[in-house]
Amino acid sequence: MKWFNTAGPCKADIHYMLPPTVRLSDIKPLIAQEGYFVIHAPRQVGKTTAMLALAQELTASGQYTAVMVSAEVGAAFPRDMGKAEAAILEA
Repeated sequence: MKWFNTAGPCKADIHYMLPPTVRLSDIKPLIAQEGYFVIHAPRQVGKTTAMLALAQELTASGQYTAVMVSAEVGAAFPRDMGKAEAAILEA
């Protein structure tokens, strides 16, 4: 049985969802050109779900090895960049 997810990344096998990478057609050329991009959107619109799906697609292609890194844990140390960096790298 599937259900609507309202917290955290969606999983296609258990959650109702649209295909997440369909909306990312402009990103793959940037990746091929070794360009940079920023994903910016309100909470709960699918940013993490889309990035996880993109990472899986890129890795499955055999052309890339995608790694997801979150800097969220560093937010606990707003005045100490060293501790923020260590928290991010240890996560």
